Amino acid sequence: MHKPGEIRVLALGLVKNSERVFLSQGYDPSKQQTFYRAMGGGVEFGETSRDALQREFYEEIQAEITNIRYLDCIESLFTYNDKPGHEILFVYQCDFVDPKFYQIDTLDFQEGKRKKTALWVECDRFKTGELKLVPEAFLNYL
Repeated sequence: MHKPGEIRVLALGLVKNSERVFLSQGYDPSKQQTFYRAMGGGVEFGETSRDALQREFYEEIQAEITNIRYLDCIESLFTYNDKPGHEILFVYQCDFVDPKFYQIDTLDFQEGKRKKTALWVECDRFKTGELKLVPEAFLNYL
């Protein structure tokens, strides 16, 4: 976990398949709200955001990615569990190397000590506001 007052630098990858997108599901206990975010994670010192993206996908779900295309850099200020957060997000679009990842519905994985779930979600569910995508700027890429 990061220190309070720290700006985190993350690399996140949007994997799309037709009208679906592969995302990690999260929950904010203070808001009692489920949200969804692109897969990826922190960029380590001396590592490029692209390399971090590939490493994070492999560490979290043992997936190799390809066709990595830079989309944007987004600054995200938010509140999670009643604590302020500040992130710089390098956003990429990418594809899975192994086609098996396109066939699964959900995938449970570990992120540190936390158990998480990744899943395919129809893009329209975010566009209609039925589900919450974070940060909201990601709606531009669906």
